[in-house]
Amino acid sequence: MNKPYIEFKQQRDFGAILSVTFGFLRNEFKPFMKAIFNIAGPAIILFIAAMALYTYVVGDIFNFDIYGDNPTNNFNPLIILFVALVYLVSFVAAYILAGSTALHYLKSYIDNKGNVNIADVKRKVYKTFWGFLGLGILKGITLGFALVLCILPVFYAMVPMAIVLSIYVFETRRSATDAYSHSFYLVNEDFWTALGTFIVLGLIFYALSMVVSIPTIIYLYAKMGIFSGEIDPANMTGFVDPIYILLNVLNTLFQFLLNFILVIGGAVVYFHLNEKRNFTGTYERISNIGEHIEK
Repeated sequence: MNKPYIEFKQQRDFGAILSVTFGFLRNEFKPFMKAIFNIAGPAIILFIAAMALYTYVVGDIFNFDIYGDNPTNNFNPLIILFVALVYLVSFVAAYILAGSTALHYLKSYIDNKGNVNIADVKRKVYKTFWGFLGLGILKGITLGFALVLCILPVFYAMVPMAIVLSIYVFETRRSATDAYSHSFYLVNEDFWTALGTFIVLGLIFYALSMVVSIPTIIYLYAKMGIFSGEIDPANMTGFVDPIYILLNVLNTLFQFLLNFILVIGGAVVYFHLNEKRNFTGTYERISNIGEHIEK
């Protein structure tokens, strides 16, 4: 049974944007996730491993047991710095490659009417890596500056920053800096619908993240003896153990995968705004009707 093709180049209201976002992820889940792990898998594995090692090292640094040996002495500061650096680099690489794969997968899906060319996706992901990195830095600086100013500027800045990567991928003629400046121009077409969409998607992301964090929270409470009413100070000197690290790894991986909701949602919002401004999809559909008539 063939999966229905989803047309992205359309204007949509708030509810339709959410419906298309989750509809695409539901219909394309298996090939989509296969492409993610095929292209970004090594970076994701390195990120998860580095996060687990970082959790172990930092957990022992802050283990203040005044009655026992201080485990901090067992770690060389250079090793701690190296682990933190690997964690940071792997985090950036994993998020860039995964986010780029998701958007280029969607572009191939649209260009080929549902038939995704994985080899082409992989080539474009590697080709645009540095552009994604530059835009990621610009996004961080912009949101950080808006946060320093006040809360309201953050709400304004978060909308163009949520679609800037989509502009960079789907409008291939634009450079990273062109995509950045164009994002502020494009969001003026329907700012409130875009803002409302991202707020709802953010709340869904947060709620699902909290749900998957419950096992970790329960384990920490049980370890401290809170459920039994008998708090053991000895257990409060070392929260990090293999079980906690495993739960933390699973929690991080699930949140990593949840991030694709925001990525695909941002792309759907971009197409809504672009269609409202340029009618690209409308002109394409009219052109296709003309070609069918001629045939």
